Amino acid sequence: MSDQNTSVPEPEEPSIGHVMGILTGFWQTKILLTAAESDLFTELSGASATAEELGKRFGFLMPGANDFLMALAGLGLLRADEDGTFRNSAAAERYLVRGRPEFIGGYLRFCERELNPAWEGLGTALRTGKPQNRSALEGSPYDSLYRDKETKEAFLESMDVNTSVLLQRLGDLDWSGYRSFIDVGGARGSVAHHLVRQAPHLTAGVFDLPQIEGDFAAHMAALGSEKKVTFHGGDFFSDPLPEADVLIFGHVLHNWGTEERRKLLRKAYDAVRPGGAVIIYDPMISNSRASLSASMAALIMLVWSAGGGEYSVTECHTWLREAGFRPATIGPLDAVDDVLVMGRKER
Repeated sequence: MSDQNTSVPEPEEPSIGHVMGILTGFWQTKILLTAAESDLFTELSGASATAEELGKRFGFLMPGANDFLMALAGLGLLRADEDGTFRNSAAAERYLVRGRPEFIGGYLRFCERELNPAWEGLGTALRTGKPQNRSALEGSPYDSLYRDKETKEAFLESMDVNTSVLLQRLGDLDWSGYRSFIDVGGARGSVAHHLVRQAPHLTAGVFDLPQIEGDFAAHMAALGSEKKVTFHGGDFFSDPLPEADVLIFGHVLHNWGTEERRKLLRKAYDAVRPGGAVIIYDPMISNSRASLSASMAALIMLVWSAGGGEYSVTECHTWLREAGFRPATIGPLDAVDDVLVMGRKER
């Protein structure tokens, strides 16, 4: 969700506070997730209430209820007023109130249900190289993910959050020379919807597993793009990719191992029309620039995905050349978080 590519600065002098601050990050996460699970921020939207009033609404007992709310205030998610009432901070009002355009509740539920339990097995994953959720061990993390309705909804909402910072960069590309694109693994179509709004001349499609076609249709109808974006159901490892001028792989390649990435780019070359291109974006890493966010993204892939991990821009260029594309990094060169790389196919 962030474009930052800096590491956490080390204190000039050794400090136990620095280490303890990292440790308490887990506790802070639990405070946020508990509040989100209770929908506390939606309840407080545009209003204020005392700890006693909120305790009665949510079944929280005093004095724990007050300590909990004060902790949320300390995290900058609530404001504690002098009259003893609490209200949402600007950040909570923008991102944590259900129904708001930038609501990230789905991403929080996905972390709680899927990612955080997998993180519990980090040590095992480091020693074995194997993911720590059962579905990924059996082949694909998406099998069980899409069987549970609530978890699937949370995941699809989280995909919208994870692509939100890329939308402007994708929209700023020069699409005038292209007529069509397919967003491969495009979930319920948020990226495709954004691009056809920016460039109405484009014919758009999403290629993803058949299990989410209903979710795609509902989301496109809600956004008013049901006639502008087409869904193509299939498995990109076993089915051919739809033909188009441009194929997009956003937050896709890092879910799989190197050989799977090479296979997908070879299939992309077959599907891209002459003169077209493939666009890739992922959190790409570099040993020469320390990045906490990119390193954590790599570890998420280790514990959760089926052999995935982050990779460098250089590796991405190599795979594109092997597939037949002419690669170029289209930005930003000084970041390691969601770098955009394009591979062009000669006419």
